[in-house]
Amino acid sequence: MAVNKLTSDIFEEKVLKNEKPVLVDFYADWCGPCKMLAPVVEQISNESDAYDVYKLNVDDAPDLAARYGVMSIPTLIVFRGGEAAARSVGVQSKAMIVKMLD
Repeated sequence: MAVNKLTSDIFEEKVLKNEKPVLVDFYADWCGPCKMLAPVVEQISNESDAYDVYKLNVDDAPDLAARYGVMSIPTLIVFRGGEAAARSVGVQSKAMIVKMLD
């Protein structure tokens, strides 16, 4: 399963109202480190149905990037119960990202 893309229009439904933990990758198409992290995020999205994984292009949704204090990309935020529960900035190991979801 490919990582689904988010837009501002569906953010609340897919992330904030989701009963499962949700990993959101805040990225931009021009961002080199984001491209490095993309295959790791893709792997994680395929490994479990216990959580959902989405990508959000900050150039397309600057309102959401600002709302969640995303100043550098890539930023990964895990949402639980509609709240940002864990965050990492920059390229991270797969193990570290999976640990955020536990």
